Order: sequence, then C-alpha cells, then structure tokens
Amino acid sequence: MSKQPMILDHPLVQHKVSLLRNKATGTKEFKELVSELATLLCYEATRDLPLEEVEIETPIAVAHTNVLSGRKLALVPILRAGLGMVDGMLTLLPAAKVGHIGLYRNEETLEPVEYYCKLPSDIAERDVIVLDPMLATGGSARDAITQIKKRGARSIKFIGIIAAPEGLKALHEAHPDVDIYVAALDEKLNEKGYIVPGLGDAGDRIFGTK
Repeated sequence: MSKQPMILDHPLVQHKVSLLRNKATGTKEFKELVSELATLLCYEATRDLPLEEVEIETPIAVAHTNVLSGRKLALVPILRAGLGMVDGMLTLLPAAKVGHIGLYRNEETLEPVEYYCKLPSDIAERDVIVLDPMLATGGSARDAITQIKKRGARSIKFIGIIAAPEGLKALHEAHPDVDIYVAALDEKLNEKGYIVPGLGDAGDRIFGTK
C-alpha cells in the first residue's frame, strides 16, 4: 500500500531547521541540532508502535497502564551523515540495535555506490528506521532500503531532515511501502545534485570537514 510522505510542521522542528540552514552555525551547534531534530522526528515516526496493558503498583494504588509491546527495532544510518542522527534516536529508543550502510555518490553520474553494509543478524525480525539528514536525488536512500530488503527486512521507515521534491518522489516511487518522515521539503536540486536552499553538505557540517 502506498504511503504518503509526512512533512513535519511542528514549530520546534521548523525553528531548529532554520538554525541548521544558517551558514554561520558552527559544527558543535549543528551537530546538536541534528540530534535534537532526530529525536523530534523519532517521536512522530514511532506514533504507531503497538502497546500492551500491564498492571503497575504506584505509591497510591494499582494502575492498569500501557507499555511498548516488545517490538524489536533497528536503526540504520546511511554513512556518514546519518551517524549524526543516531544519538538523538537512541534517546527515545535506547534498546534499538544499530546497523550501518555506507554509500557514496559518483560525482559524474550522481548514482550511489555501496561500500559497506553491516546489519543486525535478526534484521528480518525488526522494524527498521533508515536515517539520512538529506534526501537529495533519493538514490542513496532508495538503494540502502533495497539492500536492507534483500536481507529480509519488511517493516521499514525513512527519517530525514531536508528533502528535495526529486528525492522524495524517487524514494516514494521506488518503495511505496516505506513511511517517509522529513522536517522540510525544499525547492529543488541544483546542477550538482545539492538541495536548494538546503544547508550545504550535512556530513561536512556535522564532522567539521570540507
């Protein structure tokens, strides 16, 4: 079943995205903002996690209340920029296992090339959340999810921060069964495949490289 991408319009999300975009924002603050946005996006993306009722004794009385029903989760950041989102996700999902998938973009064809993939051995039994701050051409996210599906995963979501219309369309068409959550939908891609207005190279800004 095709699922429509979700663009979060929460005021806190939009405020933090604005700070991210500013070229004057330094590495430390940029890294913190990416982590905070990951936490906020995680909150929305986990809205459908199943619950089960338990009985708990409070200091006052016995309460019948809900806890997560033991659903197993896996976070898979796309290297390297996706690493910046992991800690923010683990803030809410400390028991999630973390895999890694490495793809780089061929600067001539703009197509992704996989160079690394290490996933939890029981990935097929887990709900997987793929992480990458920028959804530009959509090639890396599309191919990462294809590789994860080849290893048996069936329940997959994608969380990004900024998307271009081209990337959103490409990912949605390639994997219509995958829920997509992003904080902002930008105008377009430029001739180099960068999102406009975007925020530059997320990996370089997270890790302080050029």
